This record gives sequence, C-alpha cells and structure tokens, in this order.
Amino acid sequence: MGQQNLEAKTDVPPSFSDDVEKPPLPKKKNKFAFACAMLASMTSILLGYDIGVMSGAAIFIQDNLHVSDTQIEILLGILNIYSLIGSALAGRTSDAIGRRYTIVLAAVIFFVGAIVMGFAPNYAVLMVGRFIAGIGVGYALMVAPVYTAEVSPASSRGFLTSFPEVFINTGILLGYVSNYAFSHLPEHLSWRLMLGIGAIPSVFLAIGVLAMPESPRWLVMQGRLGDARKVLVKTSDTPEEAETRLSEIKDAAGIPEDCNDDVVTVSKKSHGEGVWKELLIHPTPSVRKVLICAIGIHFFQQSSGIDAVNSVSQPFIP
Repeated sequence: MGQQNLEAKTDVPPSFSDDVEKPPLPKKKNKFAFACAMLASMTSILLGYDIGVMSGAAIFIQDNLHVSDTQIEILLGILNIYSLIGSALAGRTSDAIGRRYTIVLAAVIFFVGAIVMGFAPNYAVLMVGRFIAGIGVGYALMVAPVYTAEVSPASSRGFLTSFPEVFINTGILLGYVSNYAFSHLPEHLSWRLMLGIGAIPSVFLAIGVLAMPESPRWLVMQGRLGDARKVLVKTSDTPEEAETRLSEIKDAAGIPEDCNDDVVTVSKKSHGEGVWKELLIHPTPSVRKVLICAIGIHFFQQSSGIDAVNSVSQPFIP
C-alpha cells in the first residue's frame, strides 16, 4: 500500500507554475546619469538663492545706502533682464566650448558678481555686481537643462529635467536662512554677508561639474564619436540603448550610420542651422503640441507673479 502511494506521488505531473515564464526584472536606473543630472541642475540654486536673499537684504541695503523705494524695486527686478542676456549668450558659448565648461563659466561669473555685490560701496557698484551675477544665472539656467536632457537615458529624462525647479526652491530656502542668520549683525555688514556668501556654492558647483563627463551630443557634433560612445555607455540603462542613442545623434549631426571611427569630420551645416525655422514656422503636429505645452506652462508659471511675491514678501512679515 505504501509503495503504491509512493508511485502515485512520483507520477504527479509538474506544477503548472513551472511552465510559466517569470516576468523580467525591472531595469535598474542609471545612477551615474542621475548624479550628473543632479549636479548640473544644482546650478539653479544660484538663482533661487539670489531671489530669496535679496528679499531680505533689500531692507538693510535701503537703510545703509539711503536709496529710494524705486531704486530697490529696480535692484530686485533687474535680474530677470540681465539673466535674459546671459541665456541668449549661453547657446553659442555651449556650442563653442561644451556644456560642461559653460556651466563652470556660469559658476565663475556668478562668483564674481556675488563678490562685487558683497563689497559694493554704493548703489552703482551694487548694480554692476547685480549685472554680472545675472549674466551667470542666465548662463546656468540655459545650459544646465540642455546638459541634463542630453546626458539622461530616455526612461528617466522627464524626471531628471525637473530637477532645476527643485533646486530653485532649495536656493530660495537657503536665501531665507541666510537672511535670518545675518539679520542680527550691524546694518552695514549684514547685507554684504548675505550677498557675498552666495559665492561659496558656486565654487563647489564649478569643482563638481569638472568631474562630470561632457554631453554626448556635443561630443558627436565635434566629431568625437569614440568619446561620445564611452559617455553613452555610462549614462544609458543598457548597451543597446547606448548604441540607439548614438545612432540618433549621428543622424541629427549628418554622420553616416555606418561610420564608426572614433574621430570624424562634421560639416558646419549640421550644427543646428534651420532649427528655429523648423521649430517655429514648419513644426510637425507632435512638435507643435509639445511647443504649445512648454510655452504655456512657463508663461502661466511666471505670470502668476510668484517671483514678485518671493522678492517683496519679507518687508510685510513682522
């Protein structure tokens, strides 16, 4: 009887679950690309810090330098115009020297601006420092998102390109902390430290950015396919994705698909001529939708007046 039971057990067919294929494990996110995107996006701290710290420093500046309300309003709002100039210059600069060194340049410019503002003996010099810092902010806001988009894998590109907004708000918080920390010092010293200490983050950012790889798209545009391939392997989720991204960039640069040399010659016509015309005058339906969404989001974000609230809120807080 026991032998029959044993034979019955051995004749039991294998479980149905043994024939079912296990689902593939989820792909691991690329931590190196995450670190590069985060470090590049941290340049937005410079803008956030300026917005936050100026709202409190303006009170001490007005009393110490004996300037009018109108002059203070100009001092607070003029950064947006100066940043626009920096953003306009950043595109050509990043194409010439690379995304990475342009971010370093932005940090250096902001460093100089913060030092000039911290040691400003009068309103005129303070405005000069504001101009220099604004140029640096414009450079940073322009090139950091470009670098992040070009270095990020497709699976996390949208998430990583949202980092600048996070760090802008982090910078605003640090500006408020600086206001509180130095508000108890003598009037002539407090606002100078508030503004001058903003040079410190830019130093660490410049050093950190030098440890990042260059944008693979920029490397391809320079004909450095070998270097671009190495960066893409490090910043992609899989080797197959790295090759796909490289093929797409080569196609955009006008490089033949079968060209696998480490260094090639890239024609000047492939450096972005006609992009604005194609984007604004003859966009495809999908590009048109993305363009409307992007412009609409940024327009309504700024038209809400949140920057103005951050800039002038402190005098109304007891």
